[in-house]
Amino acid sequence: MNMINYRPLSTTKAFNQLFDNFFNQNLSNSIGADSLISHPSVNVVESDNNFRIELAAPGFEKENFELKVERGYLKLSASTSEKKEEVEEGKYKRREFNYVSFSRSFQLPESVDTENVVAIYEKGILVVTLPKKAEAQVEKSRLIEIK
Repeated sequence: MNMINYRPLSTTKAFNQLFDNFFNQNLSNSIGADSLISHPSVNVVESDNNFRIELAAPGFEKENFELKVERGYLKLSASTSEKKEEVEEGKYKRREFNYVSFSRSFQLPESVDTENVVAIYEKGILVVTLPKKAEAQVEKSRLIEIK
């Protein structure tokens, strides 16, 4: 009869490899963060004549965005996909598909002139200008002469 040593705290080779692989990878690769839905940062600025929304979305093209005004909401969404293919030594083939998308909605105040909304995408920043209706704009102060 053979004796087998029982060591409950020892780990197997497979577990050690799994553990090493986990901690030697980038965290986003471990949890699949590349395919997570994210919400880009947004700045909302109000001036006397308009509202301006600045959305940080680097890596997109202007064709990737969809922007619409619907039932008192500004609805903004974008999506893009990327394919990578690697062949090493003619034997190993690796393909990765990366999909990134997001969607944001903003409730618009009644003072916004929805017919004249303008959007510009430059250097990874989408700027949406929402002009105020004429009656909602703050009048500039003026000095009145006393006679």
